Amino acid sequence: MRRQLWKMVGAIASVAVALGVLALPADAAARPYCGLRWGSLPKQVGRGPGFPPSPLVGVRAGRHACFDRLVFDFNGVVAGGAAQYVGKVTRNAVDEPVPLRGGAFLQIALYAPTYDLDGHPTFSPRDPSELVAVGGFRTLRQVADGGSFEGYTTVGLGVRARLPYRLYVLRGPGSQSRLVIDVAHRW
Repeated sequence: MRRQLWKMVGAIASVAVALGVLALPADAAARPYCGLRWGSLPKQVGRGPGFPPSPLVGVRAGRHACFDRLVFDFNGVVAGGAAQYVGKVTRNAVDEPVPLRGGAFLQIALYAPTYDLDGHPTFSPRDPSELVAVGGFRTLRQVADGGSFEGYTTVGLGVRARLPYRLYVLRGPGSQSRLVIDVAHRW
């Protein structure tokens, strides 16, 4: 008898939630459900620098409901990249630290240079320590240049804490491509 009663109470509560009669706590209703299952271990896409290289031409960032996004734009098909949390990000080809704000640091290796085959720059940031403005973002704290050498470009990403992230490549528009890093707002 009690089991049947509890089943009936559960069914009534489920219907009430579905109809909006019984409200969820305000905190649960305010947060979007993201269902992110990314993790924080090292990630890699692609196979390493290709020839002819597709140089980096731009960096931009965006805010989303569940994550902050960093996008690298390439003039051609990018060969890929890698990212991992490190104690300190170091400049490409030398062991100098890249100063970054944040509680955790992602070292990003782009399998692409910042110059064309003739050595002309394709990406020349005004301020190498602030590649893109991320003030006011929930997770991203700073994006800094770590140098470009022999077909590799290093970028340091300061984030609020060691949070889950994903790394992937998008083709287009046209013959261009993008490497994307999304860093979650929470676990």
